[in-house]
Order: sequence, then C-alpha cells, then structure tokens
Amino acid sequence: MTTPLHILVTGASRGIGAAIVEALAGQRVAGHSSRGGPGPESRPDDGLIAADLAEPGAAPCLWEAALERLDGRIDVLVNNAGIFEAAPLDLSHEEWVAQWERTARINLTAAAELCRLAVRHFRERGEGGRIVNVASRAAYRGDSPDHWHYAASKAGMAAMTKTIARGYASEAICAFCVCPGFTVTGMVEDYVASRGGGAFLADIPLGRPASTAEIAETVRWLALDAPASATGAVIDVNGASFVR
Repeated sequence: MTTPLHILVTGASRGIGAAIVEALAGQRVAGHSSRGGPGPESRPDDGLIAADLAEPGAAPCLWEAALERLDGRIDVLVNNAGIFEAAPLDLSHEEWVAQWERTARINLTAAAELCRLAVRHFRERGEGGRIVNVASRAAYRGDSPDHWHYAASKAGMAAMTKTIARGYASEAICAFCVCPGFTVTGMVEDYVASRGGGAFLADIPLGRPASTAEIAETVRWLALDAPASATGAVIDVNGASFVR
C-alpha cells in the first residue's frame, strides 16, 4: 500500500481549490480558506484552516498550522489562493496603488513565503518535495486594462516557479506551474451568458471554458505523478485561447 502524501492546498474552500482537494482523494490534505480573521484557526464547519493572506504574517502561521495538522510533514505545496479584483485607471492614485499592493500580497508574496517555507522544509527533511503553483494565462498574454496588477502577479508566480525548479532540482525539489484560462463551476451555459455569449466563446478555440475538474486533474498529476524531469514546466489549460 502506498503511503499517502501530506499536502497543503491554499484557496481550497471553493472553485478550483475545492476541486483540487477532491482530486487528491486518498492523500492527507490540509486545505486553507481565506475566510475568517487574520490568524489561522480550524474551521469546524468545513475543516479548513482559515488565514487571510492579505495580512502580513498570515502565510507563516498557515504553514505552521498545516504542519501541526499533518504531523510535522508536508510533501507537496499547492499554491492556489488568489484574487481577481479590478483596478481601473480612473481610481485615485492611492486606491490604485492599494489594489496593486493587495493583489501582489495575496497572489505573489504570500505564495512566495509559502514556497520558501516549503523549500526549507524539504531540504531539512532531505527527502525532496513538490510545489505546484496555479497562475493564469494572463502571466503570458496579459489581461484586461483593469487588471495590469493581476497579470503581473501571475507572471511573477510563473517566473518564481522556474527559478525554484532550476535552483533545487539537484535536491529532489520539483516545482511546476499551471496556467488556466477562463474556468467555470456549475452550469457552463449560465457562465457563458454572463460573459457575453458567443463573443466570449470566439476567443476559445475549444468552444468552451475549462472545468475546475480539468484544472484539478492537471494539478493532481503534477503533484503526484509527473516525472521529475518535468520540473520547471508551465502547463497551459485554456482551450488554446493562448498557446506558446
């Protein structure tokens, strides 16, 4: 019988994150939710560890809470938590900068903190480990005029992943990145209608947005089964709406 891996998944309360937890059935998973106060705490209703990653210091507290829950060992880190909030040019300068800083803090800095802690943990244990970062096609193709900051944060995540892969492969530490495009939960028809119908689909050669299950299966494969030689890979899952 294969020993289950111990895995921390951030942003696990809904959407892609919840699907990732489901795809990792059979492993020991500590899931994270952004709901709740700035300090991590166990949520009796859903079993997730609550931590507001917008708050400085939340990421290390989350890591320690996950270690405690997983008996002092984490084999895989999945950084999925993120926000997609607009920063229109007509905001005041202070509001625009604040939105950049909030997005960078949650999407990149907190993820970087957790990656650092994971790499240190993997090295101390001497058994290697894996990191899977969920970025976005925006990392490579950009995003809307209201989302410069989002695209920049996801590009940073992709570059960070490649840097980790190059720096620690010799120590059996692998890092991978997944870049989804539009992803939908529930009824695809309702989602497409909310995005403008046919004009929205015209940008996706596959003819539909990805499902959360498709993204989750990609993450599961990278976390558990991908060959070590694939470390540093960025996997696009966007229906060919952006190809490199």
